[in-house]
Amino acid sequence: MRGSPLFLCLFSVSCWVNLMPTAGDKIFHFGACRVSMSMTEIRAGFTAIKANIQSRDPIRTLSILSHPHSLHKVQSSDRCCITYQLFTFYVDKVFKHYRTEDSFVNRKISSIANSFLSARRRLGQCREQNNCVCGEESTEKFKQILANYEGLNVTSAAMKSLGELDILLDWMEKSR
Repeated sequence: MRGSPLFLCLFSVSCWVNLMPTAGDKIFHFGACRVSMSMTEIRAGFTAIKANIQSRDPIRTLSILSHPHSLHKVQSSDRCCITYQLFTFYVDKVFKHYRTEDSFVNRKISSIANSFLSARRRLGQCREQNNCVCGEESTEKFKQILANYEGLNVTSAAMKSLGELDILLDWMEKSR
């Protein structure tokens, strides 16, 4: 039984290391759910393609994510739900429907999409444990965002939403 305390100590350290975020990762609290994401990597990827995407946006008078449908007014209890919905929205609609011949832009979008997919999976696990319940406010805000998106053709809507990704990232970082 001499090795038991040593084994327990090593096992504990191993578990602790696996639960720690890697360099550049931040822990986000969305209601009762916690998600680790590399915002540095996501921001760098988006910054590298932002000017390219926004310059192609033909509709400058409409915003899908910002005022009057501001995410900044979402209550903390609804943040898990609307974040899960927005990650799903970006993965299933925006990243999927954005088209460009530029392989550099496509690689950056793919990297960001993979980060969102991973975070959505973790939020989904939290939702399954009933720690992430959709309130009326988050449901209404998401319906407004979806209506704005669906009011445009698929290509323009995907381009505009991708160009507004910084609005979502800013909101996530402020609500941390």
